[in-house]
Amino acid sequence: MKISGVARYRLEPSSEQLPLLGEHCRHARLVWNLAVEQFNCYDPAKGPAPGYVDQARQLTEARAEFAWLRAGAQMVQQQALRDFDRARRNFFAGTHRRPTWRKQGRHEGFRIVAISTGHVRRLNRSHGVVWIPKVGWVRFRWSRQVPSAVSYRVTLDRAGRWHVAFAARPDPIPAPDNQAVVGVDRGVAVAAALSTGELLTCPGLRPGEAQRLLRLQRSLARSKRGSNRRSRIKTAIGRLNAREVDRRRNWVERTSTDLARRFDVIRVEDLHIRAMTRTARGTVEEPGRNVAAKAGLNRGILTSGWGQLVTRLEHKARGRVEKINPAYTSQTCSVCGIVDAKARESQAVFACRSCRYTDHADVNAARNIAQRTIAAGRAVTARGDLGTSRSTKREPHPAHLLSA
Repeated sequence: MKISGVARYRLEPSSEQLPLLGEHCRHARLVWNLAVEQFNCYDPAKGPAPGYVDQARQLTEARAEFAWLRAGAQMVQQQALRDFDRARRNFFAGTHRRPTWRKQGRHEGFRIVAISTGHVRRLNRSHGVVWIPKVGWVRFRWSRQVPSAVSYRVTLDRAGRWHVAFAARPDPIPAPDNQAVVGVDRGVAVAAALSTGELLTCPGLRPGEAQRLLRLQRSLARSKRGSNRRSRIKTAIGRLNAREVDRRRNWVERTSTDLARRFDVIRVEDLHIRAMTRTARGTVEEPGRNVAAKAGLNRGILTSGWGQLVTRLEHKARGRVEKINPAYTSQTCSVCGIVDAKARESQAVFACRSCRYTDHADVNAARNIAQRTIAAGRAVTARGDLGTSRSTKREPHPAHLLSA
């Protein structure tokens, strides 16, 4: 079964359980990194690289030799190998990037599979317990109903918070059957503009929190590596970053739920976000240009939750999300259909020089998205020419621009 969502809950481990959970994370990270090392050292001349079966046999031999590894949970270590095997297969299938190293303090977590109904119990109105091998029953906040899942993952974020996420297939939100279609234009100044005229902004850090984050980052640059002070500063930075991530995730969940309940069809631009947020640093021989500006644009795209919003829409409005070719959406008038790059007077103002229609630029683009269909394939300009299909939001200047 393909898992398309998770339900995450806050863990509340006791002081005795904290070191055991940390040990599971270290073992899972060690097994994963050893598998990555074998994968990177693969040489076709020496034969095939070891697969999951060979690596599981090697893990059994290592557990028999090393007592510290044998003291950990075998399920946690074997599941790390299964996760790597899935990542390796996805890489060769061309759907994911190459598996990379997991770093201490950044990739802290492990997965438990083959769970039964007795592994999760409810204690009272606000708390439940989950069974973790070698650790026992660990309390968590019962913030909503726990779904029936085939596995769950325990993670530690940079703010020092433990979570348990149950992998389950979420139930889609029923369509309202009102034949309503909405276009969603994603931006940086305005995270999402709807064809209905609504402008949605993704919340981030407040001005005071942003200033504190900047001061902490400067203090981190001056602190000595491995010192207790540096560890405290990194934890404080992690708490601020986690606060921003939580707000963005909450906004994405609320927005996607609202759109799935209000509209039958949701149309968004087909954007290749990974390519759009690629760094412009270049190399030493050929350094990039406008690196600082591109880095700021990348941060704006990532903090606006572009990818998360579409992913959650596809989960909740299953089969009702259409990805539209983004070419010329911000240069086309949504009323008369004329394509004119100069009509975009500023970042926020669109003024058509043909029909005198004026509106917010992002709302005009959202209305163009709502009017297009997947069957159209390419964007049709005012003269009937076909614009080139592009997967990024950057738009070329068409040859048939209106003269002033």
